[in-house]
Amino acid sequence: MAHIFTILLTLCILQSATALGSADIIFLGNNIVTVDADNPAPKAVAVKGPRILAVGTEAEVLRHNGASTRIVKLGDQALVPGFIDAHGHMPFAGTLVNMANLSSPPVGPVNNIDDVIQHLQAHIRERRIPKGEWVYGYGYDDSLITEGRHPNRADLDKVSLEHPISIMHVSGHLTAVNSKALALKGVDENTPDPSGGVIRRWPETNEPNGVMEETAGYLFRDRKAMSNPENMVQIIKQSADLHASYGLTTVQDGGSSPRMVSLFRSMAEREAFDIDVVAFPVGNGMEASELDSIEADRTYKNGFRVGGIKLLLDGSPQGRTAFLSKPYSEGPPGAAEDYRAYLIYPAAEYEKRIAGLIRRGVPVLAHANGDGAIDVMIEGVAKAVADIELPDHRTVIIHAQLTREDQLHKIKQLGLVPSYFAAHPFFWGDWHRRSFGEDRAAFISPVGRTAELGIPFTVHNDAPIVPPDVMRLLWVTVNRKTRSGFVLGPDQRATPMQALHAVTLGAAYQYFEEDTKGSITAGKQADLVILGENPLTVDPDTIKDIPVIETFAKGRSIYRIDQRLSGS
Repeated sequence: MAHIFTILLTLCILQSATALGSADIIFLGNNIVTVDADNPAPKAVAVKGPRILAVGTEAEVLRHNGASTRIVKLGDQALVPGFIDAHGHMPFAGTLVNMANLSSPPVGPVNNIDDVIQHLQAHIRERRIPKGEWVYGYGYDDSLITEGRHPNRADLDKVSLEHPISIMHVSGHLTAVNSKALALKGVDENTPDPSGGVIRRWPETNEPNGVMEETAGYLFRDRKAMSNPENMVQIIKQSADLHASYGLTTVQDGGSSPRMVSLFRSMAEREAFDIDVVAFPVGNGMEASELDSIEADRTYKNGFRVGGIKLLLDGSPQGRTAFLSKPYSEGPPGAAEDYRAYLIYPAAEYEKRIAGLIRRGVPVLAHANGDGAIDVMIEGVAKAVADIELPDHRTVIIHAQLTREDQLHKIKQLGLVPSYFAAHPFFWGDWHRRSFGEDRAAFISPVGRTAELGIPFTVHNDAPIVPPDVMRLLWVTVNRKTRSGFVLGPDQRATPMQALHAVTLGAAYQYFEEDTKGSITAGKQADLVILGENPLTVDPDTIKDIPVIETFAKGRSIYRIDQRLSGS
């Protein structure tokens, strides 16, 4: 009787598999990392259309094998969920193609201010930029160039007196310009500092020295790309391909504009995005009526949706404009001993806006780097929910770099999600030790303590501030080595699984998408990445060297390393 029951059960399973149809792809291997606690280490995965069809043993999954099924034998390679960009600026990453790369190694070639000058001059020659037209650069880093300072107008005047020049600091929060640029924008000794920004001046004078902090730099941003929508379409497509090459299958425009949202929507109507794109328009400058009209899309339309609103509260720690509760250990040139930087948005205005958004169920990203800004951010949320039942709002603290221990407990209590710019210990860890002292620097992006407290968190690259290299991000999160090799806060290191979770299922949770993305689970969207090795089993110091072999979004292969190498 038992034998007959086994035969009947087998027939039922086979009939069920037939009903589901043949898989498009089946992956087989011993390094399938699902990030699904209920099924952590299967041997096979089947995909049909845009969904994961089955996850289990080889015998179970091979029942879905058909005449046209692609079989992928992983061998030593690993299969992981598609990476989810918890915070970045997807279109902006594409616009950098037309700007001079003034980054320091390993991202760019600049080591000193002479290099800045020479690369800008070469950029003008190579692009044949006519006199009078703007010249843009990005990525210079005063913490790394030999002189240890920002290029100023005198330096940039050596590049050209006939081209207006604007170069963006690596943080994106400061801009350096030449005399021609200042003249064209009417900025001189009589120009007051704007709200939320500072025009740096020559010592003992009121004359601008060309370095613009925060909102003072907005005048000098490149607006050319958006003036040509068709050009911007190509830039966005190139950026999507770039992100896919790093294994990213969901990306963010975390600082969008209404015009960019319209462009995304029109692109999606014409042709669906291969990857999913989520936009968060900036709410700081919106009229109250415009902000009140914003509704978040909970579903994608051809790969695009508006995820909510972004609000910005302060600057950057590497630019020394992050707002602190206690003074910097070493501030910008000429800063007073009690320098703590400043908010770029009034706390009272933020509190009004965050309250309305949370009560309407609109997800919010709040940029807050310094612990002073994080205090303001937390207080605004606490007031917003003080007289209501705590909703599942998942308001995100973007960057959250200088989070304190006491703030972590409030974050947990209020249901906030810190998204750490966890690449910082490598890129600027040595600089932070000078800016904040050893104790505060060691607690930058406190992933270890956050995980210990059971707080949901994510990590991000903030591309294009640093490239969207997810494997390097995981390496920094796990090792926390600075450029000099110093381990910055060893107790704040993540395990490889914690780091991987932060860019997969943790990031899906941040987006309210944990039921459809973030793990290799039957029924979820088939966003998958083949890696050269298993990041959970290699020497942690080699995680950054693991190549992305192939990226699948919604069940389709959208990137393969051999295609890149062959130029096809």
